[in-house]
Amino acid sequence: MASDAWLTLVHAAAPADRRWLAALKSCGTAEALAARSRHALLALDLPVEAVERLKSPDSAAIERSRAWLAASDRRLVTFGDEHYPPLLAELVDAPLALWVQGANLSLLPGAQLAIVGSRNPTSGGRDNAQAFARYLAARGLTITSGLAIGIDGAGHRGALAEIGGTIAVLGGGLDSIYPRVHSDLAAAIAERGLLVSEYPPCVEPRKLHFPQRNRIIAGLTLGTLVVEATRRSGSLITARLAAEQNREVFAVPGSIQSFKSMGTHTLIKQGAKLVENAQDIVVELGQFLAAPTPAQESSAGDSRIEERYGLTTEESRVFQSLGPYPLHIDELIRRLAIEAGKLSGILLQLELKGIVQQLPGKLFLSTEKNGV
Repeated sequence: MASDAWLTLVHAAAPADRRWLAALKSCGTAEALAARSRHALLALDLPVEAVERLKSPDSAAIERSRAWLAASDRRLVTFGDEHYPPLLAELVDAPLALWVQGANLSLLPGAQLAIVGSRNPTSGGRDNAQAFARYLAARGLTITSGLAIGIDGAGHRGALAEIGGTIAVLGGGLDSIYPRVHSDLAAAIAERGLLVSEYPPCVEPRKLHFPQRNRIIAGLTLGTLVVEATRRSGSLITARLAAEQNREVFAVPGSIQSFKSMGTHTLIKQGAKLVENAQDIVVELGQFLAAPTPAQESSAGDSRIEERYGLTTEESRVFQSLGPYPLHIDELIRRLAIEAGKLSGILLQLELKGIVQQLPGKLFLSTEKNGV
């Protein structure tokens, strides 16, 4: 159960106000901070109104929060707690605490990828988000998003049944699910994943909360994947924050005729990594996965293929670098650090053995592997 000092502190401090985190670090504990005199607190550059809330706490609000926390699947994860996400703790405006509801608290400090995008996507965009989420969550990445309709919801649904699970970060208290149309989805996430917010119970979602919420989504994750977005999409805020936090930014390209892809195309122009399939993300983030990467999962199958076709060490290395999606020969050269002429000869031998296919434009894929 959260201490009185922590409950008093989180009700007094304004979300996203970095001065409170600095004050907490200066004092060492919530108890030490709450015990400071008004004069000492103001000397820490804390706002007068918030200091008054700390010294004259709203007892009724604190009791409501204490009652909410009484359920076994609910917890207040405070800064410095063993379950507080280490990546989130890197932010200068990291939340003092997170209100959490769900069955799997271990997801919170684990490897996560944000999937965000349009609230009104095309059917293709929705399908892509769900397929990416399912594939990546099956390989141990937790899919994190904001429970919004559209791409967010598709990402959550795709990850729900997989080992990586999913986390929904809300823009209000966890007793105020928004949008309400996702109440059933939120309940399913609480059963198999986590609902998270920096806002205490009984705080209604407000427009200004969502940009603050987006910094948490970006801060929790190793990277952000934007599936579909217009030029004014809120998901671009999450992508910008991810870039500012030195996290990866991925974008799925779309039709040049569709305004719903203009935002993702802008991100790509600005340096986001163009993603054509989920394996592109595994290549970048595979080292962070607790679960086996696709290459590791298929190692036994690869060994059987190597034996069946009598592959040499070099042929095996090239074969293992290929998946079900085409890779340009220049990308293979970059990944494998093999001279172009030598690589062409190896690829030719693999083609003759029937386990690699060349497509127009010097693109190559494995005929023995399946993927999203």
